Amino acid sequence: MRRVMRVLVFIAAVTCVGMPSLAQAEGFVSPWLGVNFGNDSEEGDYAVGVNAGYMGAGIIGGEISFGYSPDFFGESAKNHELDVMGNLIIGVPIGGTYGGGLRPYVTGGLGLIRTSIETGVPNVGKNSDFGYNLGAGVMGYFGDHFGLRGDLRYFRTLNSEDLSAPGFPEIELGSFNFWRASFGIVIR
Repeated sequence: MRRVMRVLVFIAAVTCVGMPSLAQAEGFVSPWLGVNFGNDSEEGDYAVGVNAGYMGAGIIGGEISFGYSPDFFGESAKNHELDVMGNLIIGVPIGGTYGGGLRPYVTGGLGLIRTSIETGVPNVGKNSDFGYNLGAGVMGYFGDHFGLRGDLRYFRTLNSEDLSAPGFPEIELGSFNFWRASFGIVIR
């Protein structure tokens, strides 16, 4: 676990050093640790990941979110859950966009939710589904460049009927869903 956290902090530091100076005020990187709950799993409830984004005009922005949950379905078989989402984020900066302050936000987006359970049979137990996430949280900054972030998100897969049929495909809610609470640092 320490190794994973070190890698996430290193990625965040390298990303911030490489960002152009204009983007430093509104761009952010946030490595995090989280807890999954509200699913059928009884074990394997932790997750790690990183969010990176940009807040245009301080209120509306976008972010890419990456999350990984090893042993999502418990330790009886090798398995994991992986999610990659592109999100819209809306947050009001309390105290301004420079220096210390708070930024409560809501977020939501679309992307990929992939689950894998090793069954010994090739291509069985692996699912890559289109999905969405909705959430809310707060970023608190201690100064111009460093702070803490916490949020709560709901994830759910989406299924579609026959994509080869003419017309617009019918999209339905999938059966795989869970909640994730996460906490991490945020660097801007």
